[in-house]
Amino acid sequence: MPPSDTPLALIGYPSPAARALRDLGLIAVNVPTGDLRGVLDACRTLQFSGALVHPSQETHALDAVTPDPVARRVGRVDAVSLSGQPRGTFAFSDALTDALDASGYASRGASALILGLDAHDLALALPLARLGFTELGLAAESIPEAERAARDLPAARRAYPLSRRDPSVSAFAARADLLILTAGTMPAGMVQPYHTVIDLTGRASVTGTGASSVDLRDLPLRRLARQLEHATGQRFHPQGLEGALQALA
Repeated sequence: MPPSDTPLALIGYPSPAARALRDLGLIAVNVPTGDLRGVLDACRTLQFSGALVHPSQETHALDAVTPDPVARRVGRVDAVSLSGQPRGTFAFSDALTDALDASGYASRGASALILGLDAHDLALALPLARLGFTELGLAAESIPEAERAARDLPAARRAYPLSRRDPSVSAFAARADLLILTAGTMPAGMVQPYHTVIDLTGRASVTGTGASSVDLRDLPLRRLARQLEHATGQRFHPQGLEGALQALA
């Protein structure tokens, strides 16, 4: 079946989203959100290519598919492939890696500190390790949560599990180049003029610190491109997805 004739399921999205995706040459169909496992099995029988999952349904979708490592670590699924058994991914994390790579940030040889509340939060940014950081600090509310996240890093990568409540976090931050906030708040006084900051919460202010921030304005477009590639097998240029993104929001 040609890709343009293969339906794409929309789970939890409003009806205008389907019309916007049709402008991209995709046949998008809104499907029910109840019994997601059964819905996806029916979609697979009807030869749907895959599904996009609304944020409100991401945790529910995790139990209805076979998650890839990223989705399993984060505990959420935002796109599903229906080629064979339903396979879920969380495209946000790879899109974040794309955005940092495209920003021109010199990650190779640098050190980074990822701050969250638990292992799921830290997992949002773990794929950044592929960009060549020499060491990564992982700070959660407790050291066991940080250790859970650290187990998913390559063995050759130097990882330091930390508790956000311990002074060692500030000591690691003092020698880090990049600070990544995935959840919670940025500890007071941590951000210094030599830091670059990625804020996934929208609540960390670097104004007055002298630090720089990574421009993430195109992150939602990169994420949608990654979602569509997983769900349809087709590649889309992120900048061509603005209309679709507005309808999906």
